[in-house]
Amino acid sequence: MDKYIDLINQTFDFPTEEFHVEDDQMIFNGIPLMEIIKEYGTPLKLTYLPKISSQIQKAKKLFRESMEKLNYQGKYTYAYCTKSSHFSFVLEEALKNDIHIETSSGYDIPIIRALYEKGKLRKDTYVICNGYKREAYRRNIADLLNDGFYNCTPILDNLDEIDYYKEHVNQKCRLGIRVASDEEPKFEFYTSRLGIRYNDVVDLYLNKIKDDAKFELKMLHYFINSGIKDTSYYWSELSRFVHKYCELKKVCPELDSIDIGGGFPIKTSIQFEYNYRYMIEEILRTIQRICKEEGVPEPNIFTEFGIFTVGESGANIYSILDLKLQNDKELWYMIDGSFITNLPDSWALSQRYILLAINHLRKEYQRIQIGGLTCDSQDYYNSEIHSFQVFLPKITKQEPEPLYIGFFHTGAYQESLSGYGGIKHCLIPAPKHVIIDRDETGNLKSWLFAEEQSSESMLKILGYK
Repeated sequence: MDKYIDLINQTFDFPTEEFHVEDDQMIFNGIPLMEIIKEYGTPLKLTYLPKISSQIQKAKKLFRESMEKLNYQGKYTYAYCTKSSHFSFVLEEALKNDIHIETSSGYDIPIIRALYEKGKLRKDTYVICNGYKREAYRRNIADLLNDGFYNCTPILDNLDEIDYYKEHVNQKCRLGIRVASDEEPKFEFYTSRLGIRYNDVVDLYLNKIKDDAKFELKMLHYFINSGIKDTSYYWSELSRFVHKYCELKKVCPELDSIDIGGGFPIKTSIQFEYNYRYMIEEILRTIQRICKEEGVPEPNIFTEFGIFTVGESGANIYSILDLKLQNDKELWYMIDGSFITNLPDSWALSQRYILLAINHLRKEYQRIQIGGLTCDSQDYYNSEIHSFQVFLPKITKQEPEPLYIGFFHTGAYQESLSGYGGIKHCLIPAPKHVIIDRDETGNLKSWLFAEEQSSESMLKILGYK
């Protein structure tokens, strides 16, 4: 019977840029995963910092080359969407690449100040403040502006938000307006709850911004929840948005930028097909064409890539604790962790990740189910390119070395959604978190960012201590 390594080679274009096999063990971005496992144990979350920088540089290079090819006259600015991962090591790595920041919460602003105090960002860094803003968020934005962060740009999400800045901001202030895009037809509602209705955008500018010398409307912003995809829905929404920009530009000369949000996908399977260059060029062509038709200069372009920035830097590694044959044909591999608590998107959104065995690669393979440790029937994973089937090396309970498996490209959102450091379903602890980087000579180095969550910390949160 074929071995697991044969299945990978036959099914996928393997090896890939980031995965290959050495000494019958899986290597991820040059990281010998078995060495990491032997040093730190499992369950384990790891973050490979250089991948964050390489993703940023990839996007910046593609936009630069595409703009040169099409003679696009506007500039491109890369912003990182902090809600994808707020960890200090993520922000600090991203900011090494001359990027800017997009926020969504009042609690983002203290992070901005902490990064400034450490010399990681400057007062001229763009801080694009999105989201519906309660008092604390608006106050923190106003304080940031009054302290000289002159490129801090509140993106107005409702018609009354500007009234607060009129009263509390005493510096010249850039503004943006987010338009409420129509959602993809599969949504249960038609228009996004976020942003200003298309019909209200121009009136908001004319009635509350135009005659106030303190404010400059510089940016029109939109976001497509389903991401940047080559679909009629995406191109229709983009065209509608650019037409609105042109309409607003004709009455607002200082308007010069659009923010097309985030939405670049990441690899969720080794068989990943997405032409980033094609999509960028088509976005630029669409904007160029409409601006030419409307007689409006091409705008500067901002993007807010979150998942694209940090997603592919992460991996979750588990060992197989036990094998359970529950009927004649369904064999369960039980992991030393939980999908509900460690990878909540796999449970809540049926999100797929790249799943690979790390060792025992030359054993025969078999179809299995993977189960987590909680008592919830939904704590399982069975999704791969093989249409809701998972194949892994065939092992027994008597193996001298456990089978280790990895879920890759898990770097965005999972800790935030599962409540990092908090109480999780069935009190399953958060796994230890290891950071991996390279030194000046390219050699790997790793360190422990956080130990596995302890029972003492849980007792304190729950009020027992």
